[in-house]
Amino acid sequence: MISKSKTAFAAFATLALAFTATSVRAAGELHVFNWGDYTSMDMIKKFEEKYDVKVSITDYDSNDTALAKVRTGGHGFDVVVPSANYVPIWISEELALETNPNQMENFKNIMPQFQDVPYDPGRKYSVPWLWGTTGVAVNTSIYSGDVDTLSVILDPPQELAGKINVVPEMGDVMALFIMYAGGEICTEDKAVLMKVRDMVKAAKPKWLAMDYSNVEKLAKGDYAASLEWNGGAFRARLQNSAIKWGYPKEGFVVWMDNVLVLKDAKNVENAKLFQNYLMTPEAAGLNSTFARYANAITGSEEFMPEDMKAAREIVIPPELADKGRFIAACPPRVTELYTALWTEMLK
Repeated sequence: MISKSKTAFAAFATLALAFTATSVRAAGELHVFNWGDYTSMDMIKKFEEKYDVKVSITDYDSNDTALAKVRTGGHGFDVVVPSANYVPIWISEELALETNPNQMENFKNIMPQFQDVPYDPGRKYSVPWLWGTTGVAVNTSIYSGDVDTLSVILDPPQELAGKINVVPEMGDVMALFIMYAGGEICTEDKAVLMKVRDMVKAAKPKWLAMDYSNVEKLAKGDYAASLEWNGGAFRARLQNSAIKWGYPKEGFVVWMDNVLVLKDAKNVENAKLFQNYLMTPEAAGLNSTFARYANAITGSEEFMPEDMKAAREIVIPPELADKGRFIAACPPRVTELYTALWTEMLK
């Protein structure tokens, strides 16, 4: 898939697993805490009808927002969808319930390379939601230069200055900035981190916003460029053909979001049914169709539009494939360091 990410992805080895049957009927409620504008309501409707479960969805805009909310307790959620680099935090802080998706009926549908992952060995807690990349989206009717570089965000040309958005997700953004500065993800190199700080200090006056809900604004031209996720850029391009997705040649992020059941969930059995259902080709295909990201479920292509097969947002150009890095969980001391730097940069 991505040659320099293959160290992380190659660790996703297959397992010989036993499958157990899951109840085909349930009843009651399910409360999902997920990224905003990221859930196919067609998929939710089918789940509700199949299991007689009423689903409610509450949005968040970053991994840190979700984690902070659940840490405080009293949230009322059953399911959360963190990125791979945050899953170990949820597990280590005992916020996630060990539901053993690897024993569920539909686990066999997960592509082999995603069945055993470093951030959740053996998939004892999580099932895959969607995966994608973090890079840049540019309105080529405003700027016609190279889009495969993070310089459009950190050293923007005059055409883009004052019209730039940056998504407010610390892990992805810090990883991109560090790679642009010549470092490796999870580095503790102070020279690299100070370089990042100085670059952001110089660039930030040329940004317009740090906005999660940006697809419509990008499509309408309110933003001329955005540090973005590929699915968001894809959806913006469907509304405005001038939007082009860029893979920074300095390095771009590869990520996967995953579904966990919360330790204090009130509707545990319904949450397990949801995990199992998400591993069906139809559910994964409907989510991909809505959000325009790839998924990890075999056979889901049958439920996805033809235009996803060759889209630049999905298919990484061969000449840039080795620039991708799977975003890993950094050690706690590094995360604390990045959080302090991130807080300083946001001022």
